[in-house]
This record gives sequence, C-alpha cells and structure tokens, in this order.
Amino acid sequence: MILPTERYPTQAARWPATGRHILACYDADSIIVYQAYRPAIAAYAVSAKAFGRDFSYARMSWIKPNFLWMMYRSGWGTKENQAVVLALRLARPFFDRLLDLAVPSTFNPGRYESEADWKSALASSQVRLQWDPDHHPRGEPLERRAIQLGLRGAILEEFGKRELLEVIDMSAFVAEQRAALAAGGLDALMLPSERVYRPESPDIARRLNLDVPG
Repeated sequence: MILPTERYPTQAARWPATGRHILACYDADSIIVYQAYRPAIAAYAVSAKAFGRDFSYARMSWIKPNFLWMMYRSGWGTKENQAVVLALRLARPFFDRLLDLAVPSTFNPGRYESEADWKSALASSQVRLQWDPDHHPRGEPLERRAIQLGLRGAILEEFGKRELLEVIDMSAFVAEQRAALAAGGLDALMLPSERVYRPESPDIARRLNLDVPG
C-alpha cells in the first residue's frame, strides 16, 4: 500500500457532514480516483499502466475520487466483476479538465436556460457528472453528497490510454480493511487519507455547485 492512510474516525471528524464536496486523496500534482474490475482487466491495467484487452472503450466508464463510495459500490471488493479495486493516479490539470467538461445527469436550471439545452449538452458530452449520497463504511447513506464522473468517447480513450500516471491494485488493502471493520469496528478501520478537493478554477467549482466546507 503506497497511498497515505489515516484512521477513519480521524478523517470523519474533519469531513463536512452535508453538502456537495469532492473528497479525495491528492497532493500538489496528482489526485487518486477509483474503479473496480474483474481480475483480467485489472491485471492488464496494472501491468501496462493503461486499459486494454477486455476493457471496453465503447461504453461509459465511471470514476470515483471517494474511497468509501467505491467500497459501497463494490461491496468492499466482494461483488461480481468488482473484485479488484484499482487506485488510478491522474494529473490534477487533467482531472480538473474532466470536471470542466462534465454535464450533470440531472437538469440544473441555474446552469442551463432550458431543459432542452441541458438535454442537448448531455447528449453530446463526453463527461457526465453525478452526485450521489456518500456512504458510511457500513453502507448507510449520508447527507453529504459524493461525486462520480462518467467518461466516454475520446476523453475515455485519453484517460485509459495516455493519462494514467500510476495504477495501484488495492485488493489486499481492501480485504485487510474489510476484515478490520468486521473484527474491530470503526476505530480499527484505516482508509486512504482524503481531504476536500477544490478545482483550481473558481468557475469550475461554481458550475459544479460545490459547497464551501464550514
């Protein structure tokens, strides 16, 4: 495990309890996003630092910067075809570009003049933005919202073939923490260290309707 980690209670105490926030493990240059796959796809990605072989570029692929959202979605690495959780390191400028290109999956009257304009933007977009309830380590939905981004077309090709700085197999860590949670509860749980992430451009933050942490 080469990502910085902290105990869950320490992180939860500083995270916003409500609102729309991007929680992520990041540094000055890069940010981590997560996906989960069956072993064959994951093994190729780790080896090649790119997606290929059985990975489909013809469909939308969703990335999540929030580790606990990925754990909820994958059942802590127990769901079929999601046994291998990957941490994918991206350059922050590329991630911010994804945020800039993102079109929300639901109509936002403050951003689009009409629902028809939004539907047109959504149909032509290569990045889809979705806000979902964030989740407690045991699976309960929270009031805080978590972001995920759906990529398709040319931007998915760019992501999967040229923009991955690092691909980390998190399977062993996920299994260890799944067992720690079951045996020792929340106090025993270690997670990648996440903080509220803000894109460099205030305009992007405004279009995403990001809340400012209190």
